[in-house]
Amino acid sequence: MSSIHTKKVSMEIRHLIYFKTVAEELHFGRAAERLFMSQPPLSRQIKDLEDELGVILFFRTNKRVELTEAGKYFLEEVVEILQNIEHSKTITKQIHNNISGEFKLGYISSTPKKMLATVLKQIQQKFPYLRVSLFETSTQKQKLALENGKLDLGIMRAPIYSSELLTTPLFEDPMVIVGHAQVDFNAINFFNESFISFNQKYASEYHRLVINTCNRMGFEPKFVHQSNSMSSILELVSQGLGLAVVPASTIKQYPHLKLKIRKLEDMESKTEVILVSNIKSKNSALGEFMECIQREYLNFNGS
Repeated sequence: MSSIHTKKVSMEIRHLIYFKTVAEELHFGRAAERLFMSQPPLSRQIKDLEDELGVILFFRTNKRVELTEAGKYFLEEVVEILQNIEHSKTITKQIHNNISGEFKLGYISSTPKKMLATVLKQIQQKFPYLRVSLFETSTQKQKLALENGKLDLGIMRAPIYSSELLTTPLFEDPMVIVGHAQVDFNAINFFNESFISFNQKYASEYHRLVINTCNRMGFEPKFVHQSNSMSSILELVSQGLGLAVVPASTIKQYPHLKLKIRKLEDMESKTEVILVSNIKSKNSALGEFMECIQREYLNFNGS
């Protein structure tokens, strides 16, 4: 009694790659060259695939190769399948490399919000499984959070003194005096003017910089309002409740406010914005975040 052995073919990813390559070239010889294999084995693999599907994928003649209607449909499906496989491989590698979970980013209130949104969009596209948490808070609080491992990266103002932290300069920001739209800086006496600034306990270094700037101009500022938010400070100024000494870059973030600016061209009063991270940080997304923020700050300051 004789037995008949039927060859059973199981579709594999390689069959899909072979098919896609032939469909793109519409020539078995060129497709074989691209796949670094000889033509006869490639032809057999395509025939095996057709046998398993139970359809003809290619019309073959001595002069040309063409996709059948079934082949055209199958090509669309195969392209999507292979793209999904590549996407899955990328995500799997990211999870393996710890580019998932949560990334905690701190920033001072003067940080451009549109710049932050652009950074987050780019990070989300590259690391879709990474969840980003944002914390708007003072330089001092960011410093403590970074030292305690509660933040991965901070956008803050120099100086920072800590053996546990690494700092990277972003840009230097000149200080300016800002008032409401009708203020006449040439006619006012700064000794008699009211000033608005950050709360001293909230942003001690910034508060000290404002006082030093005023002292160098020959007067002691009279603070009548204090806030923990740059947007609140500028809103109060626009309503005529006082003057403020602020970084120049903050003004263009609030074009809707009616403000007048006086530059301090005869003085070198400026603040430095920096990126700060913990020297022991092992978050795999840290480097990408830093590069992205540096790039977007350049774009912001150049606009």
